[in-house]
Amino acid sequence: MSKNEGYKIMGLPIAAFGIIAAVIFVATVLGKLPKGMIGALALMMVVGAIFNEIGNKTPIVNTFLGGGPIVIIFASAALVTYNVLPKTAVENVTTFMKAGGFLNFYIAALITGSILGMKRKLLIKASVRYLPAIICSVAVALAFVGIVGALIGYGAQKAIFYIGIPIIGGGMGAGAVPLSKIFGEALAADPAQMLSIMVPAVALGNAMAIVTGGLLNKLGKIKPSLTGNGKLMKTESEVVIEEEEDNKIDLKMMGIGLLMAVTFYTFGSIVNKFLPTIHTYAWMIITVAAMKMSGVIPRKYELAAKQWFQFVMSNLTGALLMGIGIAYTNLSQVIAAFSWQYIILVMVVIIGATIGGGIGGKLVGFYPIESAITAGLCMANMGGTGDVAVLSASDRMELMPFAQISSRIGGAFILILASTLLRIFL
Repeated sequence: MSKNEGYKIMGLPIAAFGIIAAVIFVATVLGKLPKGMIGALALMMVVGAIFNEIGNKTPIVNTFLGGGPIVIIFASAALVTYNVLPKTAVENVTTFMKAGGFLNFYIAALITGSILGMKRKLLIKASVRYLPAIICSVAVALAFVGIVGALIGYGAQKAIFYIGIPIIGGGMGAGAVPLSKIFGEALAADPAQMLSIMVPAVALGNAMAIVTGGLLNKLGKIKPSLTGNGKLMKTESEVVIEEEEDNKIDLKMMGIGLLMAVTFYTFGSIVNKFLPTIHTYAWMIITVAAMKMSGVIPRKYELAAKQWFQFVMSNLTGALLMGIGIAYTNLSQVIAAFSWQYIILVMVVIIGATIGGGIGGKLVGFYPIESAITAGLCMANMGGTGDVAVLSASDRMELMPFAQISSRIGGAFILILASTLLRIFL
């Protein structure tokens, strides 16, 4: 940002944003905030943007705890817990998030656009070699947390489902949030209660993953045989690099992307009706991935889905997280969830993911440290922002394409796994 442009929030000069925020806040206080989508989105976008700025500018929080996203969720939850927001505004946002389907709308865009936006060759390569490393990371992490959970009296199943799976589930919007809905439906329980246990695990896991990334970087300097210094595969010629492609923003294309996202979600709902064992999200992921790998969708329309996803992610993520804080996060339950057992179990998940990712990577021809970082820690952080933080801490930003596979495809795999395991064990 040049000095002439000045400080901006959501792309707006601070003065302009301040006027908009003032209008929304006055309407909220006077009880004149429009009901339904208009009022809910207005409040969610403004409050989400403010808390996002605070989180991204606060030392330690922005480095180790996930920055803006974490602050948005917990600060928004505090607004409800301490009765700062009027009851009518809280009810409106809650209705919009749940009955209004805004959460499903966002997740549909995320799943469709993130998978279709990838290069087909990279996705296939990941399936052949990289996914086994991810599976090894997940298996060791869940085995560790289950065993330790049983030993310290927390409970093996509870440790796996409420701490292990959310941490390695792809972050907040793509992981903990859809997982809470999957768990809620399977257990006939309130997703808000589930999320109140999962959110602190994801936040704490993200912080520990960043610190572990820095430690692995130091280990690589002590034991050079364990690292490729930023190269994942030992045979460099096999690395798949995504080429830049022209994807100029097109309003018509974004409309096509929107239609594709809601159609894939609808198809997932149809399949779920006949095969309810697996959740709608999981069927949607399976369908999108199958279509992508088969190559039946023209690249033009894949890019349309990617454009819509990028629009939603860039402009509505803060609003979504604010809605999660209000509608799905009970601050009292979050505080009650913390205990010495909880902290130990989060640490065990990170250790397990790191060891499993390193071992799994070595078995398929990866350098152990690079594999531990990408297939391990990038499964256990908070998605895209966590990927940047972990790779920055480990000084291996060139591994971003593989980190994104962990966040996108790995996170999708966890949703399918969770949906299946719930039916088997609970």
